[in-house]
Amino acid sequence: MIFEYDKDVDAAYIYVESSIKDGESKKTIELNENIILDFDKNNKLIGVELLNASKILNKKALSEAKAID
Repeated sequence: MIFEYDKDVDAAYIYVESSIKDGESKKTIELNENIILDFDKNNKLIGVELLNASKILNKKALSEAKAID
C-alpha cells in the first residue's frame, strides 16, 4: 500500500497494492463528495482518493504520507 498526500490541493490517494498505470482504472465510484474509489477491469479495488483530506484524516496520518510535490 502506498499513501500519498498533496497539501496544495488537500487531497490524499491510497494505492491499494502499487502505483496505478495509465488506463488501469476502469470504474470509479464516488461514495460522497470527498471519497472516490477506483477499480480495475476485474472490479478489484486499486485505489482510494480522499478530497479535503485534512478534514477526514488526522494530522498524524497526513504527516506519515508521502508528500507529492
